[in-house]
Amino acid sequence: MNNSSDDTIKLGELEIAESLYNLVQDEIVPGTGIESDHFWSELEGIVNDIAPKNKALLQVREELQTKIDDWHRERRGQAHDPVAYKKFLEKIGYIVPNVEDFEIDIRNVDVEISDVAGPQLVVPLDNARFALNAANARWGSLYDALYATDVIPESEGCKKIKKYNPIRGERVITVTRKFLDRHFQLEKDTHSNAVLYRIRNGQLVVRMGDGTETTLLRAERLVGYNGNPDKPDEILLRKNNLYVVIGFGEGFFIGRRDHANIYDIQLESAVTTIMDCEDSVASVDTADKIRVYRNWLGLMKGTLARTINKDGETVKRELEADRRYSAPNGGTVTVPGRSLMLVRNVGIHLETDAVRFKGKSIPETILDAMVTALCAKHDLLWNSKYINSRAGSVYIVKPKMHGPDEVAMANKLFARVEGALRYPRNTLKMGIMDEERRTSVNLKACIAAARERVVFINTGFLDRTGDDIHTNMEAGPVLPKEELKAATWLLAYEDSNVDIGLDCGLKGRAQIGKGMWAMPDEMVAMMENKIQHLKAGANTAWVPSPTVATLHALHYHIFDVHDRQNDLLKRPATRVEDILTIPVMDNGRKLTPEKIQHELETNAQGILGYVSRWVGQGVGCSKVPDMNNISLMEDCATLRISSQHIANWLYHGILSEDNVRATMRTMALLVDRQNSNDPNYTPMADDLTQVFRFKPLWIWFLRVESNPMVTPNLSSTRDALKRKNDKLIVHWHNY
Repeated sequence: MNNSSDDTIKLGELEIAESLYNLVQDEIVPGTGIESDHFWSELEGIVNDIAPKNKALLQVREELQTKIDDWHRERRGQAHDPVAYKKFLEKIGYIVPNVEDFEIDIRNVDVEISDVAGPQLVVPLDNARFALNAANARWGSLYDALYATDVIPESEGCKKIKKYNPIRGERVITVTRKFLDRHFQLEKDTHSNAVLYRIRNGQLVVRMGDGTETTLLRAERLVGYNGNPDKPDEILLRKNNLYVVIGFGEGFFIGRRDHANIYDIQLESAVTTIMDCEDSVASVDTADKIRVYRNWLGLMKGTLARTINKDGETVKRELEADRRYSAPNGGTVTVPGRSLMLVRNVGIHLETDAVRFKGKSIPETILDAMVTALCAKHDLLWNSKYINSRAGSVYIVKPKMHGPDEVAMANKLFARVEGALRYPRNTLKMGIMDEERRTSVNLKACIAAARERVVFINTGFLDRTGDDIHTNMEAGPVLPKEELKAATWLLAYEDSNVDIGLDCGLKGRAQIGKGMWAMPDEMVAMMENKIQHLKAGANTAWVPSPTVATLHALHYHIFDVHDRQNDLLKRPATRVEDILTIPVMDNGRKLTPEKIQHELETNAQGILGYVSRWVGQGVGCSKVPDMNNISLMEDCATLRISSQHIANWLYHGILSEDNVRATMRTMALLVDRQNSNDPNYTPMADDLTQVFRFKPLWIWFLRVESNPMVTPNLSSTRDALKRKNDKLIVHWHNY
């Protein structure tokens, strides 16, 4: 082992960035029982064995795509034949043979995965403050969530003003009392008339303003309390496996005028959180990757902390402790203080220079698996200040997998990592993201390939739409984006994911998830619409912030997902033919110039708005204003679908390159105006040559001949990020 001149450590056939080597040796390894040299030796063996298979599977993607392209080119101008198309996909191996019925066999799964239905956060792991906020979002103030959002309208004196508005506060109290009446009904009267809560003979006793007393209609929903039973500090309730805390005493402004001395209602909110190494991070070089790994290590050791300035005061953010309560009839009840954390590794198509094998970059997903699993060993050995998985599992979400062979390779990788790190078999659990079409049409086979590990499947409109456009690029011009949301394939895909998950025994064992609510400031719309994810059979769904998690948690009190899943088990299975419906416009359909321009402007503005954050400021996931100045939570997935959509219309002649260039210029001015108050923003329109020194970003996603699909999360330095193919070179930093 020696230091090379370019700050790498040579160990066997590996060249390891010195900073990464030091992170593993000095910070991650101590206390795990794994020696540093052993870690790198095992990594070398895994790379030697699995990297060639990884490369071969990527080649299969390209070969299948070429055959699909040829199919569509040969039939251009003809009516689409869905029967022949399906047979063709079966013949080339894109659709695999049906697997026999089975149920997953999962052991040692935490109740947050198997039993508790609730919101799920996805947060960029490169931002420690965001990660801490997400981990601590297991609990959220309903008072705060209502007061600060549009769920409480600003009419009738309830306007949000700089100082506290007592009229708005009273409205918050009214809404929360209705929540208590709906889910924790009293034998007589209403929580609105309550003036005192106490614990007597193991029951919750509530006194009304007229002196009468009553108890809970469902006595079992009282779980615990803190403080003097006659004047408790907190009361712990539960419905649908979700906890609610009524807090008493002096506290928030809202509660100071409460006649029952309730200062807050806290809801169990983000039951699980995916700490993300992938689409929501700006991680493109070794330094970025080390920041991601170090934050995950801090979470697994319980030591991650950050000091921030909030309203002129220095505040230290760290992980919250578990909560303990006295049980009504004696004993103690312990409730988790933090969200159960999963970690999302990158997809198999990315490579990293942080470690090289025989002089070549290695698949980044292999490095992710080894390092994130090693960090988690602190949690499983109870070296941590706080325990994440009480069941002794490590939850790794795997994105961008195409079909069962890629899932099987991930299963093999996990087994090798377990052996290398001396974990019991199947300690590493797998989340399969159903976001690629070849996974959707083979989902049952994908689950079968990891049936002893699968704890999570989900659907995601953006990535899945992007892959559908990419796969069917040669089939014709795709539908406008709003029409895509109601397309046959999408509705079938959403239903099929749930149907197959339930058929494979995920109910009561694993999570079936739905996608993100992208408008973090539009909470009235969220409350009206996102309950549909529960009705669709999902026992978790993504939300963009802790506040949204608290509000979305209300849906899980209203609606029992487990009962809904029982009903859905009886419905007919979705047809794969419907999922294969190609979302292209009918031959001869003509869009108006105004419609075309609006679609182009929406896509271009979204691309420039997000890229200015990701590339310009290194922010992987953030609120970006759309054309109507509505803030949308954007990450690389939204960038991909907009780019694919422009590329498709450009390729099929709906758009011209001059049209796209002119629109990019106009949208650059708009994005500049939208970011005019951001001191860290670099205007684009000041020097338009920087926007057009290259073939634009949207062409980067257009497969002209042999250009493979790629994702913006490339392992290269941000300032020199580029991609080469037959036709073009793209330099991202020119944005």
